[in-house]
Amino acid sequence: MAYTCFDVEITDSVAHVRANRPAELNTMTAAYWRELPEIVTRISDQASARVVVLSSTGKHFSAGMDLSVFAEDALVGQDAELGRKQARLRSNVAVLQWTATALEKARVPVLAACQGGVIGGAVDVATACDVRYASADAFFCVQEINIGMTADIGTLQRLGSCVPEGFAREMAYTGRRVSAARAYEVGLVSEVFADHDSLVSGVLEIAKEIASKSPLAVWGTKVAMNHARDHAVDESLEHMATWQAGMFQPADMVEAFTAKAEKRPAVFPDLLPAPKGL
Repeated sequence: MAYTCFDVEITDSVAHVRANRPAELNTMTAAYWRELPEIVTRISDQASARVVVLSSTGKHFSAGMDLSVFAEDALVGQDAELGRKQARLRSNVAVLQWTATALEKARVPVLAACQGGVIGGAVDVATACDVRYASADAFFCVQEINIGMTADIGTLQRLGSCVPEGFAREMAYTGRRVSAARAYEVGLVSEVFADHDSLVSGVLEIAKEIASKSPLAVWGTKVAMNHARDHAVDESLEHMATWQAGMFQPADMVEAFTAKAEKRPAVFPDLLPAPKGL
């Protein structure tokens, strides 16, 4: 399927989703907000890949929200009663929030390979990914505070789980640019690569390593870690016990041990496609 803002390539169970509007700095148009969750959700639901790598082209990962999104939305119901206008605004924010949340809800890990600017809405997307990587020229900026608004797509809810809370607040209150080196120091990114090419190739290699593991075990790991982030330890342990009671089967473990003994790569079945409509 052809997309306006992204190219999608699946090789060796790794889906490479690449923003493809470098001349426009990969700003987040209405199509971007619509296409990204559609792509990732389809890959997850169809079990067509075991890992997603989200990268970009040109100078910036993304310069953030395209102003056309604000302009287009302002035209809808502009003469409506105030309460109805504000209710629609709330619904519009929820739609944009889903773009980031879809990455978090996917059954497969999503890895972000960030070069250049990761600005405004791009931070919302990056913090919803499982792991972030950067090229040496990358920088991260919670741009919303610099234009007089509160970030509302997910940065404020997720950034504090990626870095120490005080640093997250500093980023959000000041709108300063955080370099790749500093992002690595505080744990926002897991590794810094010399340039864009080595970044993309390096992250794809990491994705291939993840894709070689049991996809059922990887999915369970993602579910468990997301749950643990948002719940107390006791609740998370209870949740994990229930998950294992239903999902843990010995076949993948037997294959892992057998493959190791036979000195060959393990071979695991893909996940089944998700039921349609769920």
